[in-house]
Amino acid sequence: MRERCRKVVAAICAGFFAIAPGWASDRPAEIRRHALSLVAKPAYASDFKHFDWVNPDAPKGGRVRLFDDGAFDNLNEFTAKGVTAIGVSLISAPLMEDSRDEPATGYCLICEWVSHPPDYGSVTFGLRPEARFSDGKPITPEDVIWSLEALKKAHPLYAFYYKNVVKAEKLGSHEVRFSFDKTGNRELPFIVGELTVLPKHYWEGTDAQGRQRNLAETTMEPPVGAGPYRIEKVDAGRTVTLRRMPDWWAKDLALTRGQWNFDQIVFESFRERVAGFQAFKAGGIDFWRETSSKDWSTAYDVPPVRSGLIKRDRLKVDRVAPMLGLAFNMRRPQFKDARVRQAFNLAFDFETARRNLFFDLYGRLESYFDNSELKARGLPEGRELELLKAAGEGVPPEVFTTPYANPIAGTPQAVRDNLRKAHALLAAAGWRIVDGRLLDDRGVPFTTEILLATPSFERIALAIKEPLGKLGIEVGVRTVDVSQYKRRTDRFDFDVVFELVAQSISPGNELREFFGSASAMREGSKNRVGIANPAVDALIEALIFAKDRDELVAATRALDRVLLWNHYMVPLWYSPEQWIAHWDRFGRPARMPALDAAFTRTWWEDKAKAAAIDRAAGRANVPPAGG
Repeated sequence: MRERCRKVVAAICAGFFAIAPGWASDRPAEIRRHALSLVAKPAYASDFKHFDWVNPDAPKGGRVRLFDDGAFDNLNEFTAKGVTAIGVSLISAPLMEDSRDEPATGYCLICEWVSHPPDYGSVTFGLRPEARFSDGKPITPEDVIWSLEALKKAHPLYAFYYKNVVKAEKLGSHEVRFSFDKTGNRELPFIVGELTVLPKHYWEGTDAQGRQRNLAETTMEPPVGAGPYRIEKVDAGRTVTLRRMPDWWAKDLALTRGQWNFDQIVFESFRERVAGFQAFKAGGIDFWRETSSKDWSTAYDVPPVRSGLIKRDRLKVDRVAPMLGLAFNMRRPQFKDARVRQAFNLAFDFETARRNLFFDLYGRLESYFDNSELKARGLPEGRELELLKAAGEGVPPEVFTTPYANPIAGTPQAVRDNLRKAHALLAAAGWRIVDGRLLDDRGVPFTTEILLATPSFERIALAIKEPLGKLGIEVGVRTVDVSQYKRRTDRFDFDVVFELVAQSISPGNELREFFGSASAMREGSKNRVGIANPAVDALIEALIFAKDRDELVAATRALDRVLLWNHYMVPLWYSPEQWIAHWDRFGRPARMPALDAAFTRTWWEDKAKAAAIDRAAGRANVPPAGG
């Protein structure tokens, strides 16, 4: 699934829409807007010239080479099958484009305006007459309607995500309306605005071999899209080369000015990050987003960094910390009891890991919505307490009596105390130690496997394995390639994985996919843990249909408590920064966006710097793509 859609699923949410300046409406009950926001009034009025976080006069041109993790076998980002090349997201475009400086805010891109009634029972888009696909065909209401229907058929995630959109109809030559099965869901107009518009004529046609195209299947044929780039060249499993479209229909819009500046973007695929990082240091990759505290602290003492050819930056990001946790597959019998899951948290010595493995660069997560006002604090009260009392079965009693806190270790005595508590919980859950092994009442030993998709997590998995062994739990650690990892996690064929659940400042419909009962057994869903808790379902619905921001915050905090006290995951770590490294061949805006480095979107090649780098570094010994 393409990057933009991943962001939508993790980030968009319920909230309230601010009425933005716009056009007069031909339906008095609706106001035409140029933008929608789920948290506040959009920062830019309808007559804005460009975003403040871009250089509106950024030069176009040049080439950049980027890292892609895993050998791809697919160029269709909208199917659940195969491993999709990451770069293909740039060939597509949605009805509305996000702002990298405002959470949960979208501005009209393919649409010229958007409107919805006060009860949020539908949403209407007026399409830009100049909007075109890369083959020159105009974008029509038929394309928009077909896109929704086809996406829902092609991928179960879209079917689930857009299930409340029950009707799409053409109202005019450039106008389309979507109707919902319920009113009061303030998020639905926004999430429909994130719909990727696909060319009906292309996908209903045949390929060069005369075969019928199918959005639900993998393909290595470069698709047609409406975005700023087209696929220029493909070396299967190794590289995808994108070419900027100089005549892109949206190039002069205010919301695209100063963006998508590279003429050519080459995504180089490597089977694992170690090989990709070596290629970066050798000059084969131009930009690197570091995710390892160990590597950030120890792996950059190399000549290009010391001489200034490679620059490093720590960028503050203003967003909800994603929940990174050790996720249990509760479909496995050994993880059905919450006391067992809690024992794993007690066994993990985060404080020692932070010193020895993380170089004191990470903080400990204490919430599914950390680093934000959505994080539960203290004991519930007011509206939050009312929601928890009404949620019914599935709310642990500790929610009402004890603020959630992770166990603290870091000293030998604290570690021993935590292991004693963990042993007591396991015993209460029916497990006993015999000859150093943890057995159930039938004499079956407690065994589990931590499944990894990258060797970079092996040292963390081993730090978790060692104390669990002291509890008699037999832990295996297995690292597999990306395609096998995806197959196994899609089919829930795992015991324990490291899971990242990104959240937004206004969570909403996507929580049904992450934590809802309806997604617990659906193959390919994002509910890796298998949560099927009626209280969680009730709180998600309260959150989605919140009447205002205060109600949403209360419902989110209540949900946070229930998720934490059920011990579905062992919360791990987060950083409020992005760590990036790049060869010093680029320019970037004077003011960076608050949410992301937005490299491909806002940076550009500085020709003088690039020439100097090429002269100083040379390219004769660049490792070949693919590691």
